Amino acid sequence: MNFGIKDKWGLVCAGSKGLGRACAESLAEEGVNVVIVARGTEALAETAAHIGNNTEVEVRTVAADITTPEGRKEALSACPALDILVTNAGGPPAGNFRDFEIADWEKALHANMLTPIELIKSVLDGMIERKFGRIVNITSAAVKAPIPILGLSNGARAGLTGFIAGLSRQTPMHNVTINNILPGAFATETMNGRMAAMAEQSKQTIEEVIDSRLNAIPAGRFGDPREFGQLCAYICSAQASYITGHNFLIDGGVYNGTL
Repeated sequence: MNFGIKDKWGLVCAGSKGLGRACAESLAEEGVNVVIVARGTEALAETAAHIGNNTEVEVRTVAADITTPEGRKEALSACPALDILVTNAGGPPAGNFRDFEIADWEKALHANMLTPIELIKSVLDGMIERKFGRIVNITSAAVKAPIPILGLSNGARAGLTGFIAGLSRQTPMHNVTINNILPGAFATETMNGRMAAMAEQSKQTIEEVIDSRLNAIPAGRFGDPREFGQLCAYICSAQASYITGHNFLIDGGVYNGTL
C-alpha cells in the first residue's frame, strides 16, 4: 500500500533509539523526510546513517533535550513546515508514590504532558493552514491499565490523553488528525531498565521478572519495535484521515477488556 506521505516532513522526538527510532525508520521507508531529535549525539548519528543508507529521504538530526524550550525551538527550526509530529519522551522512574516529591511530579508532567502540548501548539496551526497534519503521541499501555509502580507515568500520560481527547475533535475537518499509541512491553532499553526496577522492588531476579511478564502476554513474546513503527506510519498515512482521537493499544493482548 502506498501511504501517500512521500516527500512529507516529520519530526520524531526521542528518535535515536527504541520506539522513536522505529517510527522514524518506518516513516522514512514511506518516503518521509525526517528530523530526529535526541540528547545523545552518537546514537543520533548511527540512526541517521542507518536511515540514510536504507532510504532515499533527507535525514536531519538535532542533539537537544526536547523537554526544554531551547530544545523544542532547535528541533522545530530544523523543519519549519512540519507535516508529521511524533511526540515521545522517556518515562519517569518507577517507585512507590509515597516516596515522590512535588519536584518528581512536576518533572513527569513537564516531560510527558506539557512538552507534547507545547510541541502541538507550535505546529498545529501550520498544519491546519496547509490542510495536512498527523500528530502521534507515544504514551503507554498504563493509560489503559495503570501499573501501580508507575504512578508518575500513569498520572502524566493520562493527563495528556485527556487533553488530546478534546483537541483531536477540533482538527479533522482540516485533514489534521491527532492520535496516541499505547505500547505494552517492547524489547527496548527502556523496558530493560523498567524490569530492573521491578526486580529491585519485588526482590526478584531479572530472569524471574522477565518470565513473569512473558507469562502475562498472550502473544508469548515482547513486542518488536518495528511493529510499533509500522503502526505509527499507518496512522500518519493519507488513508488514516478518518481516524482521530484514538488510543491505539499495542500490547500483545495483555489488556483483557472489550473497550
